[in-house]
Amino acid sequence: MNRSTRPFTIAPVKGSVRNLCVVFGDQLDHRAAAIEQLDDRRDAVLMMEVAGESRAPHVPSHVRRTVLFLSAMRHFAKQLAERGRRVRYVTLADPANTHAFGPEIARHVAELRPAQVTCTQPGEWRVLGMLRDACETLGVPLTVLPDEHFICSTERFAKWADGRSSLVMEYFYREQRRHTGYLMDGEQPLGGVWNLDKENRRSFSASGPDPRPPAPIRFPIDDITRLTIEDVRRHIPETPGELGDFDLPVTRADALRALDDFVRHRLGGFGPFEDAMWSREPTLYHSMLSAPLNLKLLNPRECCEAALAAFADPAARIPLQSIEGFIRQIIGWREFIRGIYWFEGPEYGRRNTLGHTAPLPEFFWTGKTDLNCLRQCLTQVVDSAYGHHIQRLMVIGNFALSAGLHPRAVADWFLGMYIDGVDWATTPNVVGMSQHADRRPGMKRGDTGLVGTKPYIAGANYISKMSDYCRSCRYDPKSRLDRASAAGKPACPLNTFYWDFLLRHTDTLTGNQRMAIMLKAAQGIPTSEKVQIRIHADALRSRLGMARGATPTQT
Repeated sequence: MNRSTRPFTIAPVKGSVRNLCVVFGDQLDHRAAAIEQLDDRRDAVLMMEVAGESRAPHVPSHVRRTVLFLSAMRHFAKQLAERGRRVRYVTLADPANTHAFGPEIARHVAELRPAQVTCTQPGEWRVLGMLRDACETLGVPLTVLPDEHFICSTERFAKWADGRSSLVMEYFYREQRRHTGYLMDGEQPLGGVWNLDKENRRSFSASGPDPRPPAPIRFPIDDITRLTIEDVRRHIPETPGELGDFDLPVTRADALRALDDFVRHRLGGFGPFEDAMWSREPTLYHSMLSAPLNLKLLNPRECCEAALAAFADPAARIPLQSIEGFIRQIIGWREFIRGIYWFEGPEYGRRNTLGHTAPLPEFFWTGKTDLNCLRQCLTQVVDSAYGHHIQRLMVIGNFALSAGLHPRAVADWFLGMYIDGVDWATTPNVVGMSQHADRRPGMKRGDTGLVGTKPYIAGANYISKMSDYCRSCRYDPKSRLDRASAAGKPACPLNTFYWDFLLRHTDTLTGNQRMAIMLKAAQGIPTSEKVQIRIHADALRSRLGMARGATPTQT
């Protein structure tokens, strides 16, 4: 058989199984309690490649995300077997594969007849529910162990959050700093300030980043990844996006090299320019570590400690604002978002505070739009399944919110189209932070969101300030209506949608002090121009591919 078409296999599990440990694709941690407690003679690990997780009616998964997850799973399973674990690994090519988690779990439980099933807490309510249903139907006890990858347990987060009328990340972050001791000087934050975010909003000069940040380390594909690519193309050919030259870390050794590469070459510039954007510069000073972190190839503690070690080295010249910004993303925002997901429950992802209902335009999957900022960011996602946090929040998310796209549809797109997409991270970041749709029942007037204290919405001026995107765009970033454009260009749709959003949601947002100045400005627009903004916004929705009659409604 040709080397490139040899199937990926793990020696089959023979004999009885006492404990069947289910390991999902985002749980690739050899130190997980569910794996460490296994008896190599009597217990076994079950890992499954199911096409249903990469296609509709679930969420279509970008081809690079699909290959990353499956290749990392295969490498992990191979390492487990080499360490003496009994592993049952179900590939896409297995003719008996049902390609759905619930039926696959039931199939192997029925065949292996374990006394119990164990797993680490999954990263998604849906998956946890399927696992529970399968075990209950078959009458097999299920033990779900805590995910010790995270610094803050769900129990500790619940204790912190219980009874609070609002959940503010900054206060949680300070508790995390005290808990870990990271960047602390006794009981006080190092440097006397908890948060240096105000110093981390620099944009580049007219000539762009100078010098250009070093590109992230690339990882050549090996035989396992090559076979994974062939299997994905053969069995899930409909996956969206472009594969390109696949060069992502798929093992823990690769991930550790990626961490070292970031700390050595980009951490120093991360802080000042973490919100900046530039054409054809997808990475800039960002780490690209969220995918290996979310797959559990990296541990958040080791990421923080590697960065702190560099900060302590005078030769590395890491400024406080860079190390603080990185630590805040790892122990603050990442852990806060995960806590919100489990504290709020499975209905959280169905919230829609602002009543937005418009579908995603087709260009979300192609990048083919004449708005240059969106074209730059969406094409980057289509080509590489990557974008940094400001591209996600203030370009793609900003457009989705101001245009009135359905928050669940936006969250599903983010989940499937980014290499780091996992539900516990995507849902609160999108439904809560990006789309401002997560208001709890009973919250007071003006408190329209739980994760975000205000809608993260902006016109083209912000994009123009933080990037070069507006320079080569056909739209005028200074106008909200075509007839008012001094540049003779059509008005930027982001401006029209921005003011339309404020006019549509004035009643809902009144009482939110962080929105008071913007709402006052919107109400100061002459009545005739308000009408024109609403008409123009509806026309834009139609032209940009949002279904007629699906315009957002005021709540």
